[in-house]
Amino acid sequence: MTDTLQKFMFENAGVRGELVELESSWQQMLSHKVYPKAVQTILGELMAASALLSANLKFNGTMIMQIHGDGPVKLMVVECDADLRIRATAKLADDAVIEDHETLKELVHAHGQGRFVITLDPNDKMPGQQAYQGIVPLDGDNVATVIENYMLRSEQLDTKLWLAANEKVTRGMLLQKLPDIGGSGTHTKVGEDGEDGEDMWSHAVMLGDTLKHEELLNTDIATLMHRLFWEQTLRVFDPLHPVFHCSCTREKVGDMLKMLGQAEVESAIAEIGRLDINCDFCGKHYGFDQVDCTQLFVAKTLAEGTVAPTEIKH
Repeated sequence: MTDTLQKFMFENAGVRGELVELESSWQQMLSHKVYPKAVQTILGELMAASALLSANLKFNGTMIMQIHGDGPVKLMVVECDADLRIRATAKLADDAVIEDHETLKELVHAHGQGRFVITLDPNDKMPGQQAYQGIVPLDGDNVATVIENYMLRSEQLDTKLWLAANEKVTRGMLLQKLPDIGGSGTHTKVGEDGEDGEDMWSHAVMLGDTLKHEELLNTDIATLMHRLFWEQTLRVFDPLHPVFHCSCTREKVGDMLKMLGQAEVESAIAEIGRLDINCDFCGKHYGFDQVDCTQLFVAKTLAEGTVAPTEIKH
């Protein structure tokens, strides 16, 4: 199974598109944690959407999508970097009982306090540079609508998404209207019929709206692109291949423990003798005994007290 993201553009028109199919990475993600069916579906759709949006970003870093909930689902997170390495997780309330038919609103926006967050975290930050973060209310009945509203309000980009997921695969399609060149408000003419950019965008969305949910779930993306746009002249780019990848390391887990503070870590060790931590994304286990935890803070103290050789004065 090779996951694929296919970019394309409508020739002589300001419309770009992408189709994504995640099977291998989706199966790897699901192998680490079992979710209720309704949660699985929404997380899968968010994972497909993350790949689609990340593929259009021109920066060396990671895009993090989060849905913060006030219902039985407290948090959904998907991370996708510039190489389309992707991972996802969800946190449920301790007493959560979730039925298969429950919707996004019921799961994460039950009391109107749900939030949608996109963070762009560059790998090569300048000194003092912070990650960009956009936070908006959860505006929409499904993942696609929430993201469409975010892109229009925060990025001023007309965007349409079609998403579907089950226990085997998650697929998605994105269409996006490109800004007018130079901001002149004029549109490129398309073909001999004089169809302008606005008409071409509406036509592309109309074609996309013919795509049924079951068709998206059960049809490979090459077939979908031909079936939907066979009458259009498309420029098709080399396919990209998203993969599941978890960036957790023992060092990062250690850094997390250090952020808790030495007193709290020592208290926990005194009570239970050992800290066992599993990565929420990949399930990998990290164990820290008393010696390990002591060394975390000793190493920090030594590092702060060490003078670089070039600074030693004789």
